[in-house]
Amino acid sequence: MELTPLTVRYFAGARAAAGRTEEAMPAGRSLDDLTVELTQRHGDRLAGVLRVASFLVNGVTCHDRQAPLPAGATIDVLPPFAGG
Repeated sequence: MELTPLTVRYFAGARAAAGRTEEAMPAGRSLDDLTVELTQRHGDRLAGVLRVASFLVNGVTCHDRQAPLPAGATIDVLPPFAGG
């Protein structure tokens, strides 16, 4: 049985660094694993953003970066925002 892919959505500087607004990634990994794969796909510019970004998993802040992400989850990549 194949797991439903993850949807990764990029905002602000993360969108510019990834060169897209969202992409699908295979399920069955942790947030730490996901960030390694995203860095390999998109390079150092995105890696820099991912180091300081916050992540939402299905709209909830992710505190355990080693926990398995649920199949079909939406992962929002939120870089620090300037201004108010």
